[in-house]
Amino acid sequence: MTKVKVGLLFGGCSGEHEVSISSARAIAQALTEGENSSKYELQPFYIQKDGLWQVGNLAQQVLTSGQARSLAGTETKTSDPLAVMAQAVSLTPENQAGNGAIEQSRVDVWFPILHGPNGEDGTVQGLLKLLQVPFVGSGVLGSALGMDKIAMKMIFAQAGLPQVKYRAVNRLWRPQLRSQIYANPSVFPALGEELETALGYPCFVKPANLGSSVGISKVRTRQELEAALDSAASYDRRIIVEAGVVAREVECAVLGNDTPRASVVGEISFTSDFYDYETKYTEGLAGLAIPADLPPEVTKKIQEMAIAAFQALDCAGLARVDFFYVESTGEVLINEINTMPGFTATSMYPQLWAATGVSFAELVDQLIQLALERNA
Repeated sequence: MTKVKVGLLFGGCSGEHEVSISSARAIAQALTEGENSSKYELQPFYIQKDGLWQVGNLAQQVLTSGQARSLAGTETKTSDPLAVMAQAVSLTPENQAGNGAIEQSRVDVWFPILHGPNGEDGTVQGLLKLLQVPFVGSGVLGSALGMDKIAMKMIFAQAGLPQVKYRAVNRLWRPQLRSQIYANPSVFPALGEELETALGYPCFVKPANLGSSVGISKVRTRQELEAALDSAASYDRRIIVEAGVVAREVECAVLGNDTPRASVVGEISFTSDFYDYETKYTEGLAGLAIPADLPPEVTKKIQEMAIAAFQALDCAGLARVDFFYVESTGEVLINEINTMPGFTATSMYPQLWAATGVSFAELVDQLIQLALERNA
């Protein structure tokens, strides 16, 4: 039986570069061991932090070591994405080992395990669509909407999905920009008063287009609000401010294309002030309860809302949908959707499916088959 060649695309230019490498290592193991090893042939494609693409031996070295490639003092040739992709979809084998060229014939299906901007936001998906090749995950629309929290929340509202109060802000309020653009220096005090009136304290300030809790701040005073907006504006020109809510944080995984299904529901517990980057990626700082101890009707509601969100954004393949469960009132509020969630063996998405009866290896296999099905 001819093996399906899987192009594993990982790394990327975002702040989630290392997370992507960890996800890629877990997927590579699932593809090269057990029953999957007889079905799939893996070919790694590594995107450096500066955006240059590495293939062949260099990409395999990063995948094997788990360490990001240093950009300083590199003497090895690198490739631009268009040149790499043009070769990857060609039927003509390239056999130039060690110089950054692709060493095998065409890729049959792509697995872009990229997190954050320039990978999860529709940019790489657009390149793959342009080349008319199958790939795992959502297309341009679903990926772009899933990355931009402001656009995402607007779609959720149109779909009738309840969520916390929020306000969208752009970075033009910043002092260094305000002096150049506005004659009136009172822009920020007016904004601060508006946010305090509409949302109150505590509230959360987030860059609109980052994941993994990067750049997020919980604020309780005007001074903290100003600092948090400054911090978020250093990551993105679009910022979202959300009202705080006393709730349990629960998550549900979705798998499928036109007829998606939902996993069991899991709950995140932590002792830190909120689920920030350090808590999320430091072992022992957060706990997972799978399945979550919830009333059956609440679990069902979360699963239904997860599928509704997935379909509202025209997602495909996979997504993890995050919710707030306000136990005192019984409300379920949608927080956000992640169209390419973390994919290590200990990440929430594969663990949710493992508890639902789908092993990690089976999950990787199903995602590749869903990509091929969607392309067909």
